[in-house]
Amino acid sequence: MFKTVDEVDWANWNPVTVATLMFVIQDGKILLIHKKRGFGKGKINGPGGKIEPGETPFECAVRETQEELCITPTGVEFVGELHFQFTDNNSIHGYVFTATGYEGEPTETDEADPIWCSIDELPFEHMWEDDSTWFPYMLEGRRFSARYIFEGDRMLDAVIDLD
Repeated sequence: MFKTVDEVDWANWNPVTVATLMFVIQDGKILLIHKKRGFGKGKINGPGGKIEPGETPFECAVRETQEELCITPTGVEFVGELHFQFTDNNSIHGYVFTATGYEGEPTETDEADPIWCSIDELPFEHMWEDDSTWFPYMLEGRRFSARYIFEGDRMLDAVIDLD
């Protein structure tokens, strides 16, 4: 199976899952979640999930944030794409969005517990290993496209392209 990014035929790559992530960033802080169930359970991440049939990535990112945190993000912008190929043949194409605000009050749900973190003290030790490679670009507002090879929770290889 794949061990490096260069071994994947990305031009013909067809991911198993297409999903989104949303990060509300305000006043030097970022709204993250402690994932309580499903893929990535136990990790800290942004709200997000699988795109439903007929739904755009933008619509999915907003819906998933509403479902997981009971808030509606505002000032939403697309910032990047993540391409994950796992050695067990799982694969995920993720669209990353940021928001400058939100309506409602971040609330714990069955799926997620909201956590505000200083952008200067992100809990990378509790996050997916790839997050530390692309978060700086997201926080700078730079567009990126990243490709990763994972074996379980362990990142084997990464390439990040900036626009």
